[in-house]
Amino acid sequence: MSLTDELDRARGLDVSELADAIESIGFECTRCGACCTREETPEGDTEPHTATVFPDEIRTLQESGDGDREWRDVARPMPYGLSGGDDGPEGETFEWALGTDACGDCVFYEEEDGLGACTVHPDRPLICETYPFSVALDGTAEPAGDPVDSEGIVRAHECEGLGRDISREEAEALAESLKERAIRELEEAISLREHYEPVATDEGEVVVHDSEGAKRPDGVPIERTE
Repeated sequence: MSLTDELDRARGLDVSELADAIESIGFECTRCGACCTREETPEGDTEPHTATVFPDEIRTLQESGDGDREWRDVARPMPYGLSGGDDGPEGETFEWALGTDACGDCVFYEEEDGLGACTVHPDRPLICETYPFSVALDGTAEPAGDPVDSEGIVRAHECEGLGRDISREEAEALAESLKERAIRELEEAISLREHYEPVATDEGEVVVHDSEGAKRPDGVPIERTE
């Protein structure tokens, strides 16, 4: 099925049915912080927290809270697809990821009295707002790891908050955001495909392709020369 067909499916998703699935699975955030912090690999190593963020969400986060952040303060090139050069990552990638601190945790994560907190919670990206859920449509993003539960088209991913009671009101709000995220992800994928033109990268250079075109890691668009 084409991405355009999948987008039509996403736009036609029934929020009530999505909410039914979320209610059936159950969820309550325990503020454990696991979805905002570095990840431990099966080998015992750690990898930086990785969460996809849309270009317009980056701009919103630049102004959120205290505001006046640089693009690099909010997002970094998605590492997948990049190769390791002598001077660091290089090559082309096709998404932005939320920025991380020196420990590999999300730059907007902090702890209060032993509980995880998001310093930009009202403006958090859709990927954060809808975790640990995703929908089973081609072209939509899925958190790392296989789903641990599913109900209809809704998939649930590793989270200690799964299986807990959720109110209908909260389930419907989450379902609305989940549908919006699926639509946005497919629109992004289609637009990226339409705008994509390969960019020759020099040693140590990274180019990020998104729905708005090719950009440098600081978010500055790359002007093409004919």
